Amino acid sequence: MESWADAAVPDLPGQAPETMIWDTASGALAVAANGRPATIYACGITPYDATHLGHAATYVAWDLLIRAWRDVGHDVTYVQNVTDVDDPLLERADRDGEDWWALAAREIERYRSDMTALRVLPPARLIGAVEALPLIEDFNRALAGHGALYDLEGDIYFARAADPDFGSVSRLDPETMAELSAERGGDPARPGKKDPLDPMVWLTARPGEPSWASDFGPGRPGWHVECAAIATHYLGVSFDVQAGGSDLVYPHHEMSASHARVAFGGGRVALGRDGGRDTAVPVGGSPVFARRYAHAGMVRLDGEKMSKSLGNLVFVSRLLAAGTDPMAIRLAILAHHYRADWDWTDAGLAAAAARLVRWREAAALADAEGAPAAEGVLCAMRERMADDLDAPGALSAVDDWAAAAVAAGRRAGQGSGQAVRAAVDALLGVHL
Repeated sequence: MESWADAAVPDLPGQAPETMIWDTASGALAVAANGRPATIYACGITPYDATHLGHAATYVAWDLLIRAWRDVGHDVTYVQNVTDVDDPLLERADRDGEDWWALAAREIERYRSDMTALRVLPPARLIGAVEALPLIEDFNRALAGHGALYDLEGDIYFARAADPDFGSVSRLDPETMAELSAERGGDPARPGKKDPLDPMVWLTARPGEPSWASDFGPGRPGWHVECAAIATHYLGVSFDVQAGGSDLVYPHHEMSASHARVAFGGGRVALGRDGGRDTAVPVGGSPVFARRYAHAGMVRLDGEKMSKSLGNLVFVSRLLAAGTDPMAIRLAILAHHYRADWDWTDAGLAAAAARLVRWREAAALADAEGAPAAEGVLCAMRERMADDLDAPGALSAVDDWAAAAVAAGRRAGQGSGQAVRAAVDALLGVHL
């Protein structure tokens, strides 16, 4: 499917340091990408409702990483999926008496519009589950070829026992895994499963639901195998960063990585070293699936996680329709570190709007004699972004520069305002 329109990113002078991110699997900071190519797979939306602030914060986080990589000089390849057939989508369509495909198409288009307004750089590939069905079929055949699948009343399950390194992403105990699986779409209590944690990779056709022909019978794909198939097809068996919200650590990212290890290792996987941590590698090869796992925190409203199930959502499209400057929305998000859980508030949005006004005023005033130079703020911003995408720290650096620029208080010819506009645009995605 089509991605959304790209945004121009200014070239900045000088050289940025390599970007470090927090790797969930190792529990440590690590270089986000080694070598000139930099590859990232971000789990996308299930399009049964408009983009809420939780979505926006997550995709702004990965946008920061991509902008930092590009500033370093990496050649970035970004892939994102859209789960355009799944239980929540079908349930919403049934509830509203709407065709599920029309619902998905409408919400995907709204998502594209929201991302464009927020100046989130688009993925090179935006891939829907439906269009990826041939890839998923091939991937499931590979799992079956390694004896990792079994049939339960027509549904096809992945045997997690096929992967000796299962659990290496989340590092959770089986009891916690079972609890989270039940909360997040799994079925650990289903009778007949070989292991409560085994995930479904192919759901047999249900009456009234969409289905497609397959070697495993008519049906539709499981969620985890969808991302494993898409990521490895477009980025290769080994890529730099798997990204998503913190609620995806388990089961989604754990399961996707496990599927890939088995599909591409198939008993030929050994325990190797990657960046100082143990990781599964195929014999003679690179790590299977992601080298790093990056996770964004949850956005709350009134202390509760913002989620469709709770109905406590703040939608980007509604804020835009009410006349909110999208750059104020983006600044409100950037005021919080991407890994933190935080609360969306009217006060926070108002503070972001005031900051935007101050920065724009400062950029206009800074084209003056005696205005502070741009080199210092650019260096400070780069240092903060290289340190686990510390956007709040970068914002503080611009705040200090803006205060000095306003204090200088005179307009004149070309000065530092234009240079700071470029830095804020390139690194933070905020157009002044």
